[in-house]
Amino acid sequence: MSDTKLSRGFAGAVLKLLRAGDYELTVTGRTEVSPHYLRLSFRAGGLLDDRPLHPTQWVRLWFSDAGKLHQRGYTLVNPDPANDSVDIEFALHDGVASNWAERAQPGDTIEATVLGSNFTLPEPRPAGYVIVGDTASLPAINSLLDAIGDAPARIFLEAAHDDDKQLPVRRPADVTWVDRKNSGEALVEAVGAAAFDAADHFGWVACDNRTTRAVAKLMREDYKIARKSIKAQAYWVA
Repeated sequence: MSDTKLSRGFAGAVLKLLRAGDYELTVTGRTEVSPHYLRLSFRAGGLLDDRPLHPTQWVRLWFSDAGKLHQRGYTLVNPDPANDSVDIEFALHDGVASNWAERAQPGDTIEATVLGSNFTLPEPRPAGYVIVGDTASLPAINSLLDAIGDAPARIFLEAAHDDDKQLPVRRPADVTWVDRKNSGEALVEAVGAAAFDAADHFGWVACDNRTTRAVAKLMREDYKIARKSIKAQAYWVA
């Protein structure tokens, strides 16, 4: 069921002032990709008709908890405007969004808001990419890899569970998996240890807030990537 009668609070008021687009998504199917990773399929409610698609495109979903609505950002997977369908993937953990996704069944609905997703591929084309993320940002990384084609890429992914390393990645041969330890420190160390002169590369990082900041700093200082050639966005709070 959707929760349109509940207040979205201050964040919702700001989005309304900014004239964000609101849509209702309806669950049409579910695929348990792994014990800790779930893909839900949706009827998109016209969301894909109103704006052009772009790599790493995301929407805000609204989840209810204790009488309040909370927003979380999720990447669009397999968007199909012709069939008004889209998938969204959830890295499962204890939280309001994961709890909703684990219970979701065909026919359930959820509200989505579109505002703030505006990534474009860099021009001129960089010599390569340094990409760092985790299972929460894996859908965005796969979207980015689809978009850059055969461009060289060094990819670092953090695994919270052993089965995470079996998740589908577009270019598995280019991926270095790192077990999550000490709130992301192991990932930061692995990225730093692999540093090279990447001044002509583009950097993309999306992890928890602290790890994202640390990796972005490495990209600037150790990889020599210009600040304007780095896309850094925290996908969750550690």
